[in-house]
Amino acid sequence: MNFRIKISVLLIGIGLLLAFFPSPEDDVFKLSPEELLKEMQSSENSFSVDQVARFVNNEDSTVQLIDVRSPEEYLNCNIPGSINIPLNDFLNPDWEGYLNPKNMKNIFYSNGDRNAGFAWSLAKGLNYENNFVMKGGLNEWYKIIMLSRYEGGSISPRENAVFENRFKARKIFTEINSLPDSLKFAFLETKRLKETQLDGGCE
Repeated sequence: MNFRIKISVLLIGIGLLLAFFPSPEDDVFKLSPEELLKEMQSSENSFSVDQVARFVNNEDSTVQLIDVRSPEEYLNCNIPGSINIPLNDFLNPDWEGYLNPKNMKNIFYSNGDRNAGFAWSLAKGLNYENNFVMKGGLNEWYKIIMLSRYEGGSISPRENAVFENRFKARKIFTEINSLPDSLKFAFLETKRLKETQLDGGCE
């Protein structure tokens, strides 16, 4: 699909999403679809899979990964540490505490860029701060992180650091996603319960 068709599809999708939002007097979506698209494409609003892998490896508490795919897709495989807020349930007020946290970056991801981009647009329209997209989604994660290989004789320190980061993230991803569904579900529920309790704590 060429670039113009992708842009047209994205603009139409954003336009459809805007049609279901409250009227402008509610202070929602002050930006036009074109302005939203321009901001979304800015490198300042996205992270690469290598950067996300580093966040996972370091268990960075200032980052919250949000998987916007369906619960079934999420349970099948997800980036460790992420939570699941399906795109079709994004406007549920129960998610506001997750989508608008203080002092934390939200990084949306899906299989590719489209649905994560829609989630970013919705969050932006709701005036939520510090939202980003993992560029390329899980498709890019598999290509860069899961399938990375080192072949050759010599390797520079920088190349070695990049490879080690990918290898560690791949190991964590494989360990969590190879758990039986019952254990994986218990792990995710425990994580969600802990985050709910923290959300209601003292400031």
